[in-house]
Amino acid sequence: MLSLQVRAGTEVVAVAFPPWWRAERALTAAAAANASIVRMTAIPALLVVRPDRDGGLSRLYEAGALLTMDPQAIAGCFKADDDQGVGNDLRRR
Repeated sequence: MLSLQVRAGTEVVAVAFPPWWRAERALTAAAAANASIVRMTAIPALLVVRPDRDGGLSRLYEAGALLTMDPQAIAGCFKADDDQGVGNDLRRR
């Protein structure tokens, strides 16, 4: 069964910033929290990131995150095919 909750020790999380934020603002907030961007989604304020190991989730919330969750829970939000040619990377394996 899939859970939205981020499991302890998870290296990659989906992070939701306010829905009215544009992609640039969400990317800037994630970078300010020292999180590495793993991928973008079809929703500009929803990113998959690798938070810093030392308090990274807390810093994401301080930067404006509303929610963090297991990235598998948002698989439907990934772009089917983006301009970088990596949209279906996990589904083709």
